[in-house]
Amino acid sequence: MELLTFRFEGGTRQLSATNQLVGVVGSGNLEVLVCHADLPATCEIEVNTAAVGFAPIWQAVMSDFHDRWQLANVKISINDMGATPAVVRLRLDQAVQTCLDRAGAGRSV
Repeated sequence: MELLTFRFEGGTRQLSATNQLVGVVGSGNLEVLVCHADLPATCEIEVNTAAVGFAPIWQAVMSDFHDRWQLANVKISINDMGATPAVVRLRLDQAVQTCLDRAGAGRSV
């Protein structure tokens, strides 16, 4: 297992204070937990992955995610069992979209 942490500052999009869990931990999949946090203008992402040695790919996927959503005051925890970058993007977008829908501020990706 490998633990990776990413921190993105300058975010402006607020999510609801309700935590959101999507996905399942299983072969080729992952779960994403989105939590409100006291991180002004910051999104912190922690990835616990079974796929060791892919930090540059995770960095690229997380940077793309931040560029799309610009989240603030959010902590995201990911438990990964070998998901492809496309599945990671899908689950992250699904979690954020669900949070926005609950808050009545939805936006299609």
